[in-house]
Amino acid sequence: MRRRTLGTLSALALTGLLAACGGGDSGNGSAAAEEALTFGTEGTYAPFSYHDEQTNELVGYDIDVAEAVGEELGREVEFSENAWNALIAGMEAGRYEAVANQVSITPERQARYAFSTPYTVSTGVVVTRADDTSVTSLADVAGKTSAQSATSNWAQTATEAGAQVEAVEGIAQAVTLLKQGRVDVTINDELAVLRYMNTTGDDAIKIAAETPDTTEQAFLFPAEDTELAQQVSDALEALRADGTLADISQKWFGEDVSGPAAG
Repeated sequence: MRRRTLGTLSALALTGLLAACGGGDSGNGSAAAEEALTFGTEGTYAPFSYHDEQTNELVGYDIDVAEAVGEELGREVEFSENAWNALIAGMEAGRYEAVANQVSITPERQARYAFSTPYTVSTGVVVTRADDTSVTSLADVAGKTSAQSATSNWAQTATEAGAQVEAVEGIAQAVTLLKQGRVDVTINDELAVLRYMNTTGDDAIKIAAETPDTTEQAFLFPAEDTELAQQVSDALEALRADGTLADISQKWFGEDVSGPAAG
């Protein structure tokens, strides 16, 4: 997988400018293929986008999928890290072309943005302290306090179920507040929760219930960038067909979470 830094990008931009001034023949298609494919990502959302504790390298399921897409398209990949609440705004400001951060496909977002084909299919779960027996279904969170990223789809799920949302930056902070007794529950993607529990060995929390909704996650693009969204979708389908997405899924979760081929 190929990844490029911001400094290298600046150098490449200068090289391209010098080539243009020299009048060299470099067709638009070739130039486009050489440009980095840029993604905004959180960098704090394990196991999807986070920093390895040993190497500090940006790693994760979404990172691997994005880099595989870049490889398929013949483009190097660059990531720009930002807080979840500012990721879409950063894309709208032109800081990067797409968001790679387990963005769920919702009707509201579809009305404003373009999406690739999904590369994750998941369900939501309600997490409580291990000794809490008061929650056995989503309905039981009514009247409780739930730790959530304020603009995430899980915050909406919690609110619609009657919970009061306490804003946090990610699952680690949510679990900390939960174990401290400052909130009652947190609702999140099952894959993120299982990964957290498996890697930390934290037995102070448990999955108490599932939400009824299944969500699909995809790369998010500005509404006008339908051509790039389609190129990425085609790359994802090629990676699904040759088993690459299944291999990446197995690496992070022990099973294929990438979902079926587009119909």
